[in-house]
Amino acid sequence: MTNGQVERYNATMDSKIATLSNENRTNWDEQLPYITFNCNTSIHTTTGIIPFELMYGRLLVLQFDHQQPIVTLSQDPEHVKKLKKYLSSLTEHAKINILQQQKKYKQRYDRYRTNPVYKISDLVLIQALNRRNKFDIRYEEPYRIIQKLGPKTYIVKHIKNSILTRQLTIDVIRPLYECRNM
Repeated sequence: MTNGQVERYNATMDSKIATLSNENRTNWDEQLPYITFNCNTSIHTTTGIIPFELMYGRLLVLQFDHQQPIVTLSQDPEHVKKLKKYLSSLTEHAKINILQQQKKYKQRYDRYRTNPVYKISDLVLIQALNRRNKFDIRYEEPYRIIQKLGPKTYIVKHIKNSILTRQLTIDVIRPLYECRNM
């Protein structure tokens, strides 16, 4: 699972737990078996398969499902072989679905992603780390790029306090454009 998939899965689990819990959310742990059962017996978007079927090679049959009054069990000497073949085909189908979903997620992610490249001596802002509310500063004062360590890693130096030097990646760096008089 990718990080995005894990976050969405966790958000879904959280919302299900919140829905089934009491008002004070004190009995959330009592709801886990029901939510786990629901997740294990529902079709997953990523795989397109029910996890229970993927694990056991059959759909879940509950006591209250309609059953024949007389059940006959026949022994099939090829059962284990057929089951392995069926589970193998389910697994392959799940792998194909997962790869297709990963491509979709990547396309969606890449659509809005920029890939900035900075040069030595560019002025940049650095994303503030400890923001507590929306009124806190978003970016620290200007820094100047002094060294490129890799395609996404730079060393920057504060423009006023030359002792303050940091190693950062592009996810926390924003370009600062200088206005020059002509």
